[in-house]
Amino acid sequence: MNRPELLMPAGNIEKLKYAIKYGADAVYLGVVDFSLRAMRKGELITLDNLKYAIDTARKMGAKAYLTLNIYPFNSDIKLLESCMDKIAESNPDALIISDVGIMRMAKKYMPDTDIHVSTQANILNYEAVRFWQDIGATRAILARELPIKDVAEIKEKVPEMELECFIHGAQCVSFSGRCLLSDYMTDGERKANSGNCSQPCRWSYKLVEETRPGQYYEIEENEKGTHILSTKDLCLVRHLKEMIEAGIDSFKVEGRTKSLYYVSAVAKAYREAIDTVMENPDADMEEYYQELLKVGNRGYTTGFYLGEGYPKDGYSYDISKGLAGADFLCEIHDFDGEYYKIKTKNKFNKNEDIEIISPSEKFVTQVTEIKNSKGEELELANTNDELFVKFTKAPEEYKYALARTVGIK
Repeated sequence: MNRPELLMPAGNIEKLKYAIKYGADAVYLGVVDFSLRAMRKGELITLDNLKYAIDTARKMGAKAYLTLNIYPFNSDIKLLESCMDKIAESNPDALIISDVGIMRMAKKYMPDTDIHVSTQANILNYEAVRFWQDIGATRAILARELPIKDVAEIKEKVPEMELECFIHGAQCVSFSGRCLLSDYMTDGERKANSGNCSQPCRWSYKLVEETRPGQYYEIEENEKGTHILSTKDLCLVRHLKEMIEAGIDSFKVEGRTKSLYYVSAVAKAYREAIDTVMENPDADMEEYYQELLKVGNRGYTTGFYLGEGYPKDGYSYDISKGLAGADFLCEIHDFDGEYYKIKTKNKFNKNEDIEIISPSEKFVTQVTEIKNSKGEELELANTNDELFVKFTKAPEEYKYALARTVGIK
């Protein structure tokens, strides 16, 4: 079996670094105007620091793919053309594109750069893959609506074309993300296919009967709630063997708007799971599935990949936001020879057991001391505080270490 690439999201430069440290072979990133995910937190990736972000990924041993996958209007094309010199200067390993107009522009300004066709293009069959190959694409990011057996047939028919498939993360209720619901529900202010989806599929809905204005009724798919459009998250860690055997070249994780903890923990789980399957194709994947329960999710589903249509239990009727099985407690930033400097994300107590993960470690330890910048000893670490702590066992790779609660809630 050929070892697939693990492709992780890089919502900002910090997440880019953590994704690579925790096992990504490549990252995908975007600038706000031309990407289908508009970022709002951290050191955002802009045209001004795009080259730095891509250079950073390469120095860390990973590839960097730039998303230009909006569906553009004339105004977008004009803006993109004015930016192409800077984009070309940044020299990404590939461009992720869904629109043939942007592809034509990319071929004009960056003729030697690989083109990856976005899942937004809804590629479902080998003839579509051949079409994109004929006009210069090097990789097809297949629609999430395909079963594994169809992916394998596409690879058999077009073996020289790289295939990329999603293996983990949020899914869209529309066909591979091509949705206009957000545009409609926000009067055109939050356009889904221009990078600013408001995710109305995660909203809770009620029903009103037109002759009884103001009287609202619950829409009950079952007894739990009214999130009638909200899909569960994709998780295929238990099926890596079948996906590798299908010939998939790149495993993609969704989540450029997800947290630093999400990116790190998911990368670590899939890195270790892929490496395990490559050594032993019949290895049990349950350990890695349990790890993935510790990050935010709406419940997991295998989506369309097992070939039986979308499963009836594939919707998260009871929740709209992802709930993590473990609470993210802190980032560890530095060590002065005695204390570890941390930034807290959720509060925890002195003498509390916590779990630390790093790119190379995972273990349970205890917080033995907490103090603030004034040297005052504390019993509680509060959210968003910058503090100094000691552990009974400390991480060796501390600069990228994270801490979370023990077990699964």
